[in-house]
Amino acid sequence: MGLNTAPVTLDPRFATDAVSYRLTRLIYQNLIDFDDNFQVISGITDWDQIALNHYRFSINKKSASFHNGVQLTAHDIKATYDSVLNPDTVSPHRGSIEMIESIKVIDNQIVDFYLNRDDPLFPGRLVISILPADLIKSGHTFQNLPIGSGPFKFISWDDEVKLKLTRIVDQQVFNFFTVKDPTVRVLKLLRGELDILQGNLSPEIVTWLSEKQSIEVHKRAGDTFTYIGFNLQDKHTGNQEIRQAIAYAVDRNAIIQFVMQENARLAAAILPPVHWAGYPGLQGIDYAPEEAQKILKQYGYDQSNPLNLTYKTSNNPFRLRLATIIQSQLKEVGIELDIQSYDWGTFYSDIKQGRFQMYSLSWVGLKMPDIFRYVFHSDAIPPKGANRGRLVDTKVDTFIERAETEPDLTSQAENYRQLQRYLLDVLPYVPLWYEDTIMARQMDIEGYELAADGNFDALINVKRITPDD
Repeated sequence: MGLNTAPVTLDPRFATDAVSYRLTRLIYQNLIDFDDNFQVISGITDWDQIALNHYRFSINKKSASFHNGVQLTAHDIKATYDSVLNPDTVSPHRGSIEMIESIKVIDNQIVDFYLNRDDPLFPGRLVISILPADLIKSGHTFQNLPIGSGPFKFISWDDEVKLKLTRIVDQQVFNFFTVKDPTVRVLKLLRGELDILQGNLSPEIVTWLSEKQSIEVHKRAGDTFTYIGFNLQDKHTGNQEIRQAIAYAVDRNAIIQFVMQENARLAAAILPPVHWAGYPGLQGIDYAPEEAQKILKQYGYDQSNPLNLTYKTSNNPFRLRLATIIQSQLKEVGIELDIQSYDWGTFYSDIKQGRFQMYSLSWVGLKMPDIFRYVFHSDAIPPKGANRGRLVDTKVDTFIERAETEPDLTSQAENYRQLQRYLLDVLPYVPLWYEDTIMARQMDIEGYELAADGNFDALINVKRITPDD
């Protein structure tokens, strides 16, 4: 399988990028999972709500064991979540589970979670994969030597270029090659050096590959949310009216139609409209360059005296192309963008550290509305969360906290919808679109079905067809 970027880490306590998330799902197991309707289902545990602030989780796979042969028990569950909650660990996921007051092991199969507040959505927050307790205690380096209990076992990771895993059920070896240049990645697919490519393929390449008899291309409507983010502590991008002008200046419809070739859908919020906490009637900001010019003129900016801003992106050619188009659209209203592109590691580090005025990224695999706390709550500024724009807004915090304490999903959904409406006014992000998930594979590969969030779970069932088949 060809990857456009290497995973940042193989430790699920720290994984926040898409590739790390997708690979750790293969190596480790989770307490819970989600169905196609974003509802929580059992993973390796079933659960009961003992009280409003007390949940009991029971391991339902008694034979579950880690790849080093040690049995997975309730002690490992407690150790994993204690580790994330420990401030010294500096996990970016701590903020999403800080309602946990204590964890008590009942026996090897059962563990109880006690909360400091009522939370009917709590099971869905337990998305961090389980690590062995003894190795957590010894300070094992899971980031590059993962030991999980999932369907794939780690073998090696050479120079962040070639990651090798073994599928437990049949000992089939899977190689994940990082090939940053999309053209090289596609050529390797055509030469048979790669079997599967997923995502990060330009529309032109997808069309070209579709015409190749040796390659099969599949597409599925996805929920990967792409946005423009801002540094809200900057004197320019911290100005709500400037952000509004930027939103008016971006012609999203034209980009989707002519550049992305309809491989995306307009977005108005992080969660897709079909999500139970989504906002089906919410409309994004329409293209209105005249309104953008009016706002900028109030601050003394126009095409002859433009506002100068920096825009950071990865050096992926298609992302650079999108940045260049946005640069051109903003120039028409009086904003001069200086595009700064970097390799993925440098770019991602800068964003997490808040070293930007504007940037563009995507959120993948979103299932729970706790993403709002993780991304927008004032307590979620890195390293405690992913509030990378440094938004501090008491109204946002109140919406989030009120939603989290509502006793039923209907009331929670209503509060989250009010929050999404307010965020569209405040614009810590400019919502752009939900990108489709696209895969290209060799004709002799079968069993790989695309997931809406782009996960790699289908590798559990994939196989190569032989003449005997």
